Amino acid sequence: MLTKIGRTGSALVCLLMFLMNPAAGDAAETSDGSTPVDSEQGLFKVSYRSSLEPIVINEMHEWVLHVSTPDGQAVDDASISIAGGMPAHNHGLPTNPQVTENLGNGSYRVEGLRFHMRGDWEIVIDISAGEQADRVRIAIRL
Repeated sequence: MLTKIGRTGSALVCLLMFLMNPAAGDAAETSDGSTPVDSEQGLFKVSYRSSLEPIVINEMHEWVLHVSTPDGQAVDDASISIAGGMPAHNHGLPTNPQVTENLGNGSYRVEGLRFHMRGDWEIVIDISAGEQADRVRIAIRL
């Protein structure tokens, strides 16, 4: 029976709990929304803010996407489509999210998002602006 483990023991217990947690250490794989994600060809950067903080299972919510060029210039009047799903489960989103409003200054309202189970999700955003088109993939772990 452990009755006294001290500082070193406490640190070891915390380290073991961190290593045994399957979600631990994956923060770099999951976008936090505020960190811009580069598009596949490097034409755009996208960040998002969810109306839910944190995002929870089985609750409809919306995002505000911000689309910019690699040097930070806002991309206005883009055509944007949203898809996604759980690649490991081979299924898509349970809803059909849509851009419902161009908010200006590179920001767009996306309504109709819902995640129905825990796990690794991927949101796929196709962007066309002028002569340029590219795709952004945002990884989310719930």
